[in-house]
Amino acid sequence: MERVIGVDGVRQDVAILRTPDGHGKVELAMFHTPTAISSEPRHAPANTVGIRRIMFAVDDIEDVVACLRTHGAELVGEVAQYEESYRLCYVRGPEGIIVGLAQQLT
Repeated sequence: MERVIGVDGVRQDVAILRTPDGHGKVELAMFHTPTAISSEPRHAPANTVGIRRIMFAVDDIEDVVACLRTHGAELVGEVAQYEESYRLCYVRGPEGIIVGLAQQLT
């Protein structure tokens, strides 16, 4: 991995999530060594340039938000409904990354 990402002494955990249709994957990595550095600003708004957010479809948005809060996530705004189609929200995780949640209603 060191040769791929250009960082020496890497120790990390990796989880790969497969999309429900089986055609896509999302890789999540948590670095143990070397010590991670934070980008600035830590609590950037959702429209900040770069890959700072990702959205997931969920079955029960309230349950997912409650679970994420136990791990340090905070709502960015509020859970809102878009027409009769979706309930949506953004949560910010402890590392500042914004995760969007979408619950389809119909």
